[in-house]
Amino acid sequence: MARRDLIVIGASAGGVEALSQLAAALPPDLPASILVVVHFPAHATSMLPAILQRQGRLPAVQPNDGTALRHGVIYVAPPNHHMLVGEGNVRLTRGPRENGHRPAADPLFRSAAVCYGRRVIGVVLSGNLDDGTAGMAAVARHGGVTVVQDPADAMFPGMPQSAIAGVGEVDHVVPLAELAALLVELVGSGEAGGGGNGTDPGDEMSDAGDDVETEIADLDPQALQSEARPGVPSGFTCPECHGSLFEIHEDNLVRYRCRVGHAYGSETLLAEQGEAVEAALWTAFQSLKERAAMARRMHERMDQRGSARSAERFRAQAEDAEHRAEVIRQVLHGGATTGVEPAQAGTVAL
Repeated sequence: MARRDLIVIGASAGGVEALSQLAAALPPDLPASILVVVHFPAHATSMLPAILQRQGRLPAVQPNDGTALRHGVIYVAPPNHHMLVGEGNVRLTRGPRENGHRPAADPLFRSAAVCYGRRVIGVVLSGNLDDGTAGMAAVARHGGVTVVQDPADAMFPGMPQSAIAGVGEVDHVVPLAELAALLVELVGSGEAGGGGNGTDPGDEMSDAGDDVETEIADLDPQALQSEARPGVPSGFTCPECHGSLFEIHEDNLVRYRCRVGHAYGSETLLAEQGEAVEAALWTAFQSLKERAAMARRMHERMDQRGSARSAERFRAQAEDAEHRAEVIRQVLHGGATTGVEPAQAGTVAL
């Protein structure tokens, strides 16, 4: 009978502050490993391990691929790598981005659930949109404990709200000030039961899907080449690679994954589509401005040659392009294309 001894934490905007407060409150003899994902830009340098170690009494490290898991250590996912859990070790991979991020919380949570079952405690902290929701659902399916920061207490409530709505029945919703004491209680509260994988037998289809999706995140060749994909064709395309997206239904959740593995929650997909619309509008705006400039240049040349009819035609084309560009400028100025809260752009990069 195994004890709960693996804590996986996902956070985004506001997550550094939340994790610093949590690290300061955890005891130095905590008999559990803690794995942390915070969204970082791909080319950032993460100082989060140093921050957490300075704030608390537990060592915090950025692991290498294959680093052994030890109790009483905080493992922080490095930028541009998913951090997964293997049998007694950490796996780092450059697998497809999930919810627009690498690292992302969902692959960590999912791999922990598959590998450690009831021994897992999943935690979602402050952040925007819905990364961590599908992973928390996997933790719940495999018998782990689900914990969410109270959205009213979070600096950015999007991720906690999404986890609560998507998982259905979260085990614990607590303010940050009470989180450390709860984790200590859960780790020390006795047997997690069931040994390794604590999955309910009725969840075989979901379990198989969790295995496949973990293998995709780990760039397993068989999983990537398999014709059997989780979900059904959605009619939407992947914002990143423009491949077909498959729609996956899990209890309260609807999410999407493309053939090569990019994955999105519904909120993140909508936001990414907004980003794609904005990029297309900027391209159209630039093209129309260039068309207007070229038409005006041709108008001047035809006017100098005395070709009044041609000059008038180019003048009309220039005015039409300018009018269309102005319409797009007004849409861009209104900022109504992305559907992402302004705070999303403020995710701390450390």
